[in-house]
Amino acid sequence: MKISWSAYDTSATNFRPLVVIELAKDIKDETKEWLTQKIVEKKKNGGAQLLVKPLVEDGEKIEGNHNIYLVGASPLRLLLGAETVGLVKECNDNTMRAFTYTTRKAFKDFAEDNHDFLTMAECQYVIKHELENLRAKDENMIPGYPQAKLYPGKSIIRRLITNGILIQIFPLHDTEELKKLKHTWCGQVKVRYQPLDEIRCYFGETIAVYFAFLEYFTLALVPMAVIGIPYYFFDWEDYDKYVMLAAFNLLWSTIILEVWKRCCAVMAYRWGTLLMKRQFEEPRPGFHGVLGINPVTGREEPVYSSFKRQLRIYLVSLPFVCLCLYLSLHIMMIYFNLEHQAYLYHEENQSELSSLMLYVPSIIYAVVIEILNRIYRYAAEFLTSWENHRLESSHQNHLVLKVLVFNFLNCFASLFYIAFVLFDMKLLRQSLATLLITSQILNQFVEAVLPYWLQKRRTKSVKKKVKALDIDTDLSLLEQVNLEKGMDTYLGTFDDYLELFLQFGYVSLFSCVYPLAAVFAVLNNITEIYSDALKMCSIFKRPFSEPTANIGVWQLAFQTMTVISVVTNCVLIGMSPQVNALFPDSKMELILIVVLAEHLIIAMKFLMAFVIPDKPRDIQIKLARLEFESLEALKQQTSLVRWPVRFDSTCSE
Repeated sequence: MKISWSAYDTSATNFRPLVVIELAKDIKDETKEWLTQKIVEKKKNGGAQLLVKPLVEDGEKIEGNHNIYLVGASPLRLLLGAETVGLVKECNDNTMRAFTYTTRKAFKDFAEDNHDFLTMAECQYVIKHELENLRAKDENMIPGYPQAKLYPGKSIIRRLITNGILIQIFPLHDTEELKKLKHTWCGQVKVRYQPLDEIRCYFGETIAVYFAFLEYFTLALVPMAVIGIPYYFFDWEDYDKYVMLAAFNLLWSTIILEVWKRCCAVMAYRWGTLLMKRQFEEPRPGFHGVLGINPVTGREEPVYSSFKRQLRIYLVSLPFVCLCLYLSLHIMMIYFNLEHQAYLYHEENQSELSSLMLYVPSIIYAVVIEILNRIYRYAAEFLTSWENHRLESSHQNHLVLKVLVFNFLNCFASLFYIAFVLFDMKLLRQSLATLLITSQILNQFVEAVLPYWLQKRRTKSVKKKVKALDIDTDLSLLEQVNLEKGMDTYLGTFDDYLELFLQFGYVSLFSCVYPLAAVFAVLNNITEIYSDALKMCSIFKRPFSEPTANIGVWQLAFQTMTVISVVTNCVLIGMSPQVNALFPDSKMELILIVVLAEHLIIAMKFLMAFVIPDKPRDIQIKLARLEFESLEALKQQTSLVRWPVRFDSTCSE
C-alpha cells in the first residue's frame, strides 16, 4: 500500500506534545530555524517529518523559554514509525507479531480513530528514534557554528549535543496517567504485586524489567529469610552449625536465576520485546575519530584504531584498576587494625561503651566503602569513555566489568579475609551485619531521601516563579515543562542492578554464618520498591522507553556470583567442626573431598542451566510457529517473483 506523505499533518490543531527539546540560551537564530525545519521536513528530503512548536508564542516575556520546543507527531507518522523501529503488538488471534501499517487492522484494539493504540512511551520512543536518525545530507557544518562540522550520514542531534548547542531532550510526563500509576504503585503501603504492565506502558520495558527483577528477587529471598530467623535465634553462639544452611544456599542461588530466565521470557513475550529484531547498532554519541567509510554500511563515519583502544585499555585502564584494588586492600588492612584496637579497648574496659566501640570500625569501613565505590564509579566512567568504544554495548560491558571487579573486592575482600585467613566466624557475622545494614541505610538516604528533599525545594521555587508571570498562555503546560526540565536526569538502571548484585553477594556468599542477612535484604527491598517508584514518579525526568527482553549483562554477573558462592559455601562447610570431626587424622583427605564436592556442584549447576530451558514450552512453540510462518511467506514471495522469469524464458525458447 502506498502512503501519501501529505497525510502527515504538520499543522495539526490537536497537537500533542510528547518530547521537549531545550537549546542553548545563546543559540543563533539561523541554527534554531535550520533545526526546526529539519524536524518538520519530509523524510524524502532528509527530515524527520514530525510536529514542532515553541513552548510559548511570546518567548521574550519568559527568560529561557524561547529556546524550548515541544515535539509531537501525527497518528499516521507514529504508526509508520512503529513499523520502522519494529514494535511488536498483539494480534486478534492472540499471537504477537511485528507491527506493519498494511496489516494494522489485524492487531488487537486497533481502530483508525483510536490514538491510544500505541502507548505514550512507545510514541516517545518512535520520536526519539526519528530525531536520532536525523542525518546530514549536503551540509558540511551546523549553520551559525562553522566549528561544528558535518558530513553525509552524521547524526545531527549528536553533533548538536557534543557542541553544547542542544542542552537536553526528554519525554514529557502524562500528568493524569502518572497520577494513576503513582497511586496504584507507591501511593498505598500494601503487601501486593507491582503493576508491572502499567509500569511498562508508562516507562517502557527496561524500567519494568528492573522492577520485575526486584520484585522477583525479593520474593526469592523469603525462603532464605524464613529459614534464617529460627536458625539465627536458636544457634546464636553455635557459629559452627551452618552446614545445612550453606547446603540450602547452594541450591537456592542456582535455582532462582534459572527460574527467573523463564519468568522473564514469558513477560518479554507478552510485552513483545522477545520478538523484536535487533537493529544494526549505530556508533555511540561520544565515539570520535577520523572520518572514514564503514565497511558494512558504506556510510561515512568516524573511524578509530582498535590497536590504540587496546593500548589505552591495557596500558592505562588496567593499571589504574589494579592501583585502585591495591588501595582498597590497603584500606581494608587499616580497618582490621582499627578492629584490633577496638577489641583491646573492650578487653581492658568491659563496659557497654566498649561493647558499642566494637561496631565503630565496621561502620566507618562501611561508609568508606560507599564513598570509594562512588568515587571509583566516576573514574571508571571517565576511563571507559576515554577508551573510545564505538558501540554503546561495548562501552557498557567494559564499564560494568570495571565497576564490578572493584565493588566486589571493596565490599567482600574483608569478609573473605576474616573467614579464610582469620577463621573468625564471630567477627565475620559482626562485619557482615554491619556492612549490609550500613550500606542499605546510606543507599536509601542518597538515592531517595536526599533527592526527594531537593526536588521538593526546587518544585516550590519553580511554581512560585511561574505563577508570578502575567502572560496569556497555558500555565499548566508551562509549569510542567519548567518543572521537568529542572529535574535530575535518570541515568539508567546501572546503580540499581549493582545494589542488588552486591546484596545478592552478601546473602549467597556468607549468609550461612549470619542468617538474618536475607531478612534485612527483604526489608530493604520492600522499601526499595517504594523509594525507587517514588523517585521515578516524582524526582527524575521521565526516561525514554527502551525495549529489552532481559536484564542483559547483569544475568551473567549474577550467575558468576553463584559460582563464587559455591566455592565459598563448600569451603565454609569444610571448615565446620562437624565435618572436621569426620576426618580427625587426615586433613588432606578433607581438602580433596571439599574440592571434589565443589567441582561436582559446579558441574551440576551448569547441567541444571543446560537442562532447564530458558523459555517455557508454550513460548518455544509460539516462536517456532512464527518462524515457520515467516519462512512460508518468504517462499511464496520468492516464487511470485521468480515464476514470471521462468515463464518468459520458456516462451522465448
